[in-house]
Amino acid sequence: MNRWLPTALFARIALSLLVGSFLNSVPPASAASWTVHAQPTRLVNGGPVLFEVKPPARLESLNGSWLGHEVSFSFNAASKTWFALAGVSLETAPGTYPIELTGEAQAGKARDEKISFTRKFTVTAGKYPKIQAKLSVEGRFTEPNPEQQKQIEEGQQVKKDYLNRVTPEREWSGTFTAPADAAISDVFGSQRVFNGKTSSPHLGLDFRVPNGTPVEAMNDGTVLLARPLYFEGNFIVLDHGQGLLTIYMHLSEFKVKEGDHVKRGQVIGLSGGTGRATGPHLHVGVRWQGTYLDPASLVRLRLP
Repeated sequence: MNRWLPTALFARIALSLLVGSFLNSVPPASAASWTVHAQPTRLVNGGPVLFEVKPPARLESLNGSWLGHEVSFSFNAASKTWFALAGVSLETAPGTYPIELTGEAQAGKARDEKISFTRKFTVTAGKYPKIQAKLSVEGRFTEPNPEQQKQIEEGQQVKKDYLNRVTPEREWSGTFTAPADAAISDVFGSQRVFNGKTSSPHLGLDFRVPNGTPVEAMNDGTVLLARPLYFEGNFIVLDHGQGLLTIYMHLSEFKVKEGDHVKRGQVIGLSGGTGRATGPHLHVGVRWQGTYLDPASLVRLRLP
C-alpha cells in the first residue's frame, strides 16, 4: 500500500499546479472585453450621441470623458448596459476622438478597484444648409439704442449664469418628443441674414405654428428659466439633468414658472412672435454642457 503513496501525492501536486496555472491565465477585469456602441452610428458635428457601454465586470458607477466634457452614465437593468447622452459641437473638426471610460467596481467584490477603457469614434462634417434665408426684422434688433443694448447685455448675463449649469441627476427618461405637431420652417445649422447682415448659424429648429399653439415639454425636467429676454422673447429653459437643456423661444404666454417639475408632453407655454422674430413661430434649441445640438437628431435617437 505504501508504494502508491508517492503516486497519489504526485497526482495531487500536479492537479494543484494545473489549477493554479489556469487561474493565473484568467485576465483581470480591466484587461477583459468592453463593448461600446454609439447611436447614431455616424457621428457628425452638431449632433447628439447616445453612448451604450457593457463593461467586463459589475460596476457601482461609470464615468467618461468625451471632447473635453465629463459624462455620467446611468445603468439600464433590463439590458445590463450603461448609457449616457452626449454631443459634438458644431466647431468640432472632422477626425477621430476617444471616449475615455472609468468604472468603479462593486464594493465587496474580490477586485474592489477602478477599471478603465478607451474607444475611438470618427466624427464627420454635418451637412447643413448653405442657402441664406433673407429675413427682415425691426431695426432695434440689428441697431439697438443704448437702452436696448443694456437690455441685451442683461439677457446675455442671464444666459451666461444659467445655460452652462450641469445638475448631477438625470431627469429625462426615454425618447425626446417634438414640442409641437407642425411643419419645420428652418433647420439647425442654416445661415441667416437679418436686414442684409449675416448672423451666426441657426442653433435650433423652427416650427411653423400660429400664435397661441400649445408648446409641450420634450422630456421630463425642471423649469430652469421662464422669463422674457430681448432677442428670445418669452423664454423657457428646461433642465433635464447632467447638462442637457431644451430651450423654447418667442412664446406668447407662460404656462409654468421657474422651479416647476414637468413631464414629457406637458404644456409649458403658448407659441408667439415675441423677441427677434419675423412672425409667429416656435424656436426650439437643445444645449448639452454649453454646446448647441440639432434638436431633430435628438428626437430621432432611440433612448432607454
